[in-house]
Amino acid sequence: MKQVDIYDTTLRDGNQAEQISFSVEDKLRIARRLDEFGIAFIEGGWPNETNPRDREFFARARDLQWSNARITAFGSTRRPGIAPEDDPNLQQLVASGAPVIVIFGKSWTMHVTEVLRTDFEENLRMIEDSVAYLKQHVDTVFFDAEHFFDGFEADAGYAMETLNAALRGGADLVCLCDTNGGTLTWRLEEILAAVFSKLDVPLGIHCHNDSGLAVANSLAAVRAGCVQIQGTINGYGERAGNANLCSIIPTLELKMGYRCLPEGKLPEITSLSRYVAELAVVPHDHRQPYVGASAFAHKGGMHINAVLKTPVSFEHVPPETVGNQRRLLMSDQAGRTTVYEKLQRLWPDLKRDDPLVAEVLAQAKLLEHHGYQFEAAEASFELLAKRARGELVKPFDLHGFRVTVEKHNEQDAPYSEATVRIEVNGDMFHTAAEGAGPVNALDKALRKALQEKYPQLANLRLTDYKVRVLDAKRGTATAVQVLIQTRDDTDGTEWGTVAAHENIIEASWQALVDSIVYGLLKYKRHPGGDKEQSP
Repeated sequence: MKQVDIYDTTLRDGNQAEQISFSVEDKLRIARRLDEFGIAFIEGGWPNETNPRDREFFARARDLQWSNARITAFGSTRRPGIAPEDDPNLQQLVASGAPVIVIFGKSWTMHVTEVLRTDFEENLRMIEDSVAYLKQHVDTVFFDAEHFFDGFEADAGYAMETLNAALRGGADLVCLCDTNGGTLTWRLEEILAAVFSKLDVPLGIHCHNDSGLAVANSLAAVRAGCVQIQGTINGYGERAGNANLCSIIPTLELKMGYRCLPEGKLPEITSLSRYVAELAVVPHDHRQPYVGASAFAHKGGMHINAVLKTPVSFEHVPPETVGNQRRLLMSDQAGRTTVYEKLQRLWPDLKRDDPLVAEVLAQAKLLEHHGYQFEAAEASFELLAKRARGELVKPFDLHGFRVTVEKHNEQDAPYSEATVRIEVNGDMFHTAAEGAGPVNALDKALRKALQEKYPQLANLRLTDYKVRVLDAKRGTATAVQVLIQTRDDTDGTEWGTVAAHENIIEASWQALVDSIVYGLLKYKRHPGGDKEQSP
């Protein structure tokens, strides 16, 4: 099996994405996870004079043991008109202690004259001198030919000279960069063919996604002969992002006959993708190929029927090969087969003609008519099924709640307070809490009332709260749908709950209660005793 090295730049290029900023601790945690996953090269950042965070990362990374990856420091060639040994950025690269250093240089004539404001010969000297200087201090130096494809279009001969300059300096690999992300795949293939006709050296590829082609271009480059792909987890990066390694790696291993990870590591890619999204504090893209929650989700009744008979009919790879799972979505298009398959996961011995199947289907259809949607709220569907089967023991009973929102004048911020009265195993609790808004106050008051009996609630946190208007023509009198996403920090599991009502507080309460009930059901034992039971 042919080998391709994966060069991950999530910690540098990915960190430059809008709304993403990794701390040093974040970067170390991601680097450890990437190393365990089997990534060959992890670019830790640019340890220049103005970046103390990345300098700290490399200082701490030097003291760690790495199983698979080589930590890489990134920087630029020397500045025009000075010697490499006098360039502070090159000095910081050496001081980083990274065993691999990557520097970029200009391959586009426009950048040489308009950005660097130097002449073509000096730019070539900058590339050669910088690589040669770094090779005196580390064994491995890569050269990133920035804007190579735009540079090739403008002046192919000069773009090639920049590669030759890096090779004269001793570069171990030259990476061709589609920095603007505008190169079309067939043109990229033509340019790569021209480069390979003149150079017999290891080449890499670094693509941005401004035309939506970063993954396709990276894969085309491998077919053309490139032996290294640079990209980021989830495609994070500046502007439209970088080449998404979560799409590239499975395609290479499952469809193109290349090995880029240690044996048996590919099924970890979905959890890695979600782990990085969590540390980036951005929602995980559920429509992402291979690793998204919707990648193997089936909604249409005919699709579900077919995939249950022959998975390949609507799944291009088995979901378990990438650590994902098949999901059969409840919707107004769902039929008896969908409901039966979902119920059988809860009760494997359930027969297809069990009356429960028809009952749950009827209840789900009725609720959907009133505004519920179970596609992203499988926890609510599971609770519906358990109620229908008579297996749901309520962890508490509501005896009433009240929510107050006050605003005394235009300048004051509104004040929200909620009180709840609930009964848990015969004990009454009456609590109050303030919140940023009425739903937040209600959530706090409910948790406050339950915390004595159910300390597990401390592990459960709401990660998303969405409100959707169901019929805008009715204005403020319309029903709304509330969707809540909850996470258990002890094991990382997440679930969604849904409710709909004309009163937004009531819809929020119902979705909130379902989220807590489902979470408590995950714990087999009652916190106050040894008896096995539902909460």
